[in-house]
Amino acid sequence: MLAARVRPLAFQSANFMVPLRTARYSSAAEKTYEYIKVTTPRTGVAMIQLHRPKALNALFTPLISELNTAFKALDTDPSTGAMVLTGSEKAFAAGADIKEMADKTFADAYGDDFIESWSELYNSVRKPVISAVNGHALGGGCELAMMCDILYCSQKANFGQPEIKLGVIPGAGGSQRLTRAIGKSRAMELILTGKNFSGQEAFDWGLAARVFETPEQCVEGALDTAETIAGYSKIAVKACKEVVNKSQDLGIREGVEYERRVFHGLFGSQDQKIGMKAFAVKKKAEWTHR
Repeated sequence: MLAARVRPLAFQSANFMVPLRTARYSSAAEKTYEYIKVTTPRTGVAMIQLHRPKALNALFTPLISELNTAFKALDTDPSTGAMVLTGSEKAFAAGADIKEMADKTFADAYGDDFIESWSELYNSVRKPVISAVNGHALGGGCELAMMCDILYCSQKANFGQPEIKLGVIPGAGGSQRLTRAIGKSRAMELILTGKNFSGQEAFDWGLAARVFETPEQCVEGALDTAETIAGYSKIAVKACKEVVNKSQDLGIREGVEYERRVFHGLFGSQDQKIGMKAFAVKKKAEWTHR
């Protein structure tokens, strides 16, 4: 179990105390959203907070649309180096909105493919995203957390893929990402039974990178890591994310060759020269992100 140092709490939303140094709205996402809140709690760090409290942040098309809009704006914002995605203390996201799906026909689900827009959250965002999971992260909520690059959670977070109880299967990558993270046998058991598992188990099984004692420590830990990442060369950070993600698609030989080509390519950047020269003279690198 890993715990973070607690800084003063300065921002409260939806009965959830979020530790922020300075809570201000992000200039890249000044648009008024109905179901999310976007702030800049640290230098170079943007935080997106799901905000549909009466529905425990259940995911539905308008919310996903707002998420896509915010992620795209922040991904192109030069002042943003990393992002944190969180919810409330009660729920990261309690699942997909069943009321929106219940009456859909095969033609609606397959023809319109309302889940397809979820892929934008994973495929189109090039900057690192850390999920800070507290409370319920079930069904689509669990899938959304797993789409992020790094998953942090509190001990009592409540994960699960309970779609079997509704007569369906995970539809936004749950069967694939959960299996890759924790292994076939354990994932098969969870998906076939619909059993939930705790944040501590998510860490013990390798799904979560870190687990924290409290929700506040979880969010602060995610912000700390995002701030560290945001302090590096954006070119190198983007390349790191790219090669790690590529490891999920390629065999080891092809993956190593791909990594080497990206490594060689970084020698054409200004930041490679800046970083290595700064190291040689024992000074802090002043990145140009070029």
